[in-house]
Amino acid sequence: MVTNSLMATYRQLPVTFSHGKGLRLWDTAGQEYIDAISGVGVCNLGHAHPAVTETLCKQASKLIHTSNLYHIEHQEKLADTLCTTTGMSNVFFSNSGAEANETAIKVARLYGNNNKIKTPTIIVAEQSFHGRTLATLSATGNRKIHAGFEPLVGGFLRVPYNDSDAIEQIAHRHKNVVAVLLEPIQGEGGINIPSSDYLHKVREICDQNGWLLMLDEIQSGLCRTGEWLAADHHGIKPDVLTLAKALGNGIPIGACLAKGVATEVFQPGNHGSTYGGNPLACAVGQTVIDVMKEQNLAQQAQQRGLQLQNALQAQLGGHPLLKTIRGKGLMIGIELNIPCAELIQMALNKGLLINVTADSVIRLLPSLIIEDEEINFITETLTFIINEFSNNHH
Repeated sequence: MVTNSLMATYRQLPVTFSHGKGLRLWDTAGQEYIDAISGVGVCNLGHAHPAVTETLCKQASKLIHTSNLYHIEHQEKLADTLCTTTGMSNVFFSNSGAEANETAIKVARLYGNNNKIKTPTIIVAEQSFHGRTLATLSATGNRKIHAGFEPLVGGFLRVPYNDSDAIEQIAHRHKNVVAVLLEPIQGEGGINIPSSDYLHKVREICDQNGWLLMLDEIQSGLCRTGEWLAADHHGIKPDVLTLAKALGNGIPIGACLAKGVATEVFQPGNHGSTYGGNPLACAVGQTVIDVMKEQNLAQQAQQRGLQLQNALQAQLGGHPLLKTIRGKGLMIGIELNIPCAELIQMALNKGLLINVTADSVIRLLPSLIIEDEEINFITETLTFIINEFSNNHH
């Protein structure tokens, strides 16, 4: 059904899906597809996961919403589980990743004001993406996202990603900095993976200056990269951590977690959310974490990610259009040396769902339950369409 009643915020592909199972989706005409983007890193357990479906039906028949004016058992249980799993201390639940990042920004500002800093400032990175609300788009390091929405929210200082020296220099010059907000791996920016000592150095700079280290793990968190958090590869803990996407496997939920001094910043009345942490979303979040633990999906993502990267390298290595293949676990970017957005439609025609970000990076975020057959299909299909695309451009 084509409708003109929607605001034109997305250039939607000419397909409508009716149902899914695991990595497979079927459109309204009965055509089957392999989903290599999983709702942009949301359905880490795959589509229509039986445990998630069961929890949804069971909880929906009991209680969907009360309000945060009362204790919510599922919310308290999920908060405990997340803190135990991530090493953080307390949680605020919201409905999305952007809201989780808004919460982090508010924590940083209140932390600064409580410490008598008049214009609390947060260091953010170029090529970052933190959301589309006014504050989170202002924090985002991408001019395209800002365009037309000025005046932007102030209080952000931008530095190149993966450059701890740039942060160190700001420490000597600016006395209003209160926090650094980074993605441990930039997703929208093109699957940019920092050097192995980068987050370690940033952690040290934050500790030396009394700043909060805030990590946006909305895309990279929850087993996606082969660890529970991408920060775990670096052996560091942030003061503030944001999660969303995979936590609900498709049910809207976001979480802002804190530890150390950041845990004491909010007091009653400082922040809130009508739907945030409702019984339905939190019951599903608990199920998602339980399944990830039972099936050891962090280790699975690491193994399958290596397998997929090696298969792609074997097929595409040395291709004249290929710049590089990079990734951690099942967060993979294939960078070409020319813009390649048209590959999205070419892949769709072959029954494969992919995404292109930063103009020339094919982004793969398949479900963590991916198997050999699907890895082969993704590799073969991408090789075929990149060859076809290459022929069309020479």
